[in-house]
Amino acid sequence: MKNYYRSLFLALFLVALQSNAQVKVPQVGVATSRSNDSLLHTAGYDYIEEGVQKLLSPAIPEDTFRMQLAQLRKLKVKVQACNVFFPGEIRLTGSNVNEQQVLTYVDGVMARAKQAGIKLIVLGSGNSRKLPDNYNKDTATLQFIDLCRKMAVVAGKYDCVIAIENLNSTETNFVNTLAEADAIVTAVKHPNFKLTADIYHMLKEHESPDVIKKARKNLVHCHIAEREKRTAPGSTGDDVAPYIAALASIRYTGRISLECRWDNMATQAKPTLDYMHNQINTAYKQ
Repeated sequence: MKNYYRSLFLALFLVALQSNAQVKVPQVGVATSRSNDSLLHTAGYDYIEEGVQKLLSPAIPEDTFRMQLAQLRKLKVKVQACNVFFPGEIRLTGSNVNEQQVLTYVDGVMARAKQAGIKLIVLGSGNSRKLPDNYNKDTATLQFIDLCRKMAVVAGKYDCVIAIENLNSTETNFVNTLAEADAIVTAVKHPNFKLTADIYHMLKEHESPDVIKKARKNLVHCHIAEREKRTAPGSTGDDVAPYIAALASIRYTGRISLECRWDNMATQAKPTLDYMHNQINTAYKQ
């Protein structure tokens, strides 16, 4: 009988271990230059989010891009996503939008993203999407949705996803909340156009974590930083836990990029990652 109970306990213990092992949690990376590769590898981060203008822009000469591709292959912490999609001079709203210019640019970026093995591009670009003075917002929204749908078709050719992010009202005057960004994605209705939840911008706009739950069908990427000075999570005590809990409630398993200001990345990187892992593990094991 003792052997029976011992075997039963062992079986239950192994089932519990297997159950815990199956809990998948988000990856944590940093939006930064790939030059920080060694530092981030030592700290234990999962990936880097680079800038399109530094890595994939069609304006970068071909020989320079080829050299960068060789550098990417040697990184210990791989570049898995890019942000800062458009330069400010390329307009996405208003009467001066040059659709052909936009789509040609997107094609160039996506072609290079495919060569670099990057499958997600964040669409923030506050200056490019900023509404001109006195321009009708409803008109701009319809214009933007149509343009984004065409951009998504181009991205689809290269097996890449564009993920629009919410930007707070001090940075642009168009699509300032996650709810608004989610509505854009829903209207575009294309598998290659999805949503980035920027928790820093949500905090700036006093947007509830519950919006993350409502946007679950479109959400593929996240950015995070503390509210007051865009510091790294855990630096000053700004409470990001409710937003991590909201991600856990929808079992979000994508990426979370630290898009923050660092006083000293070399000394802050590891404690910040430890803080993020603690927040994530606590939320995901509820």
